[in-house]
Amino acid sequence: MTTYIQLTNAKVALEEVGEGPPVLLLHGFPATRKLWSEVTPVLVEAGFRVLVPDLVGYGESEAPADVRVDMVSQARWMFELLDRLGFTRAAVVAHDVGSAAAQIMVATVPQRIRGLAVLDGVYAGEWAMDAIVSIQEWDPTDAHRLFPVLARRIGKSGALRDMLAAFAGEAGGLRLIRAARDLDPRQTASIGEALRASGVPALVLWGEQDRFLSIDTVGQPLAVLLGAALVRLPGGHFTPLDCSGEVATALREFLARLPVQ
Repeated sequence: MTTYIQLTNAKVALEEVGEGPPVLLLHGFPATRKLWSEVTPVLVEAGFRVLVPDLVGYGESEAPADVRVDMVSQARWMFELLDRLGFTRAAVVAHDVGSAAAQIMVATVPQRIRGLAVLDGVYAGEWAMDAIVSIQEWDPTDAHRLFPVLARRIGKSGALRDMLAAFAGEAGGLRLIRAARDLDPRQTASIGEALRASGVPALVLWGEQDRFLSIDTVGQPLAVLLGAALVRLPGGHFTPLDCSGEVATALREFLARLPVQ
């Protein structure tokens, strides 16, 4: 069941299921919480309380038009969400640019993060921005035409199209354009030393066929920075849907090893 939680300058759509240590799942761009639809049940069965929000400005989560939905803001909102839910600490699992928000969380308040798992994420200033230039430059008066183009480009499977459905129509297209324009790789360009010093246990998972973020030029150096194992997966960029079984198994084993306190 979806609940809607009012935060400072934002309303977050959240699915909260299961019992046990909290695990926060963050999607990236252009995605919604449905990215995790096939992973969540496995983590619930393994004994975790799984928190699956739409990032603000994505899916059903909203913010006023004059509020930026960049990843520094997402990190702040996610900490506020944890506060509202009564969790002082949580493990964080993040995909794509959602991992920028997760890394900022680790860099700023590491004592609140039990563990960090990054899937096909960002590293320093490498956010694969070339792939979204066309969305950033899209004419807002033609926003209703954006979803069909996006669906043809990446929504080849039914699960991917379902994940993208929130961006259909004029309102959805405008939401996507706004989110793209608020992405700023400078927000993680200089946090490497803070991440290295955080001491937060980490895991890096990557699709071997990821055509947006290279496993060798992004995944490998990120794993080294985090002191994490790098696990290669048989999928493309959207690994939680491409190879959900392998993702769920790797996450379940990683999360089970984290200290409870």
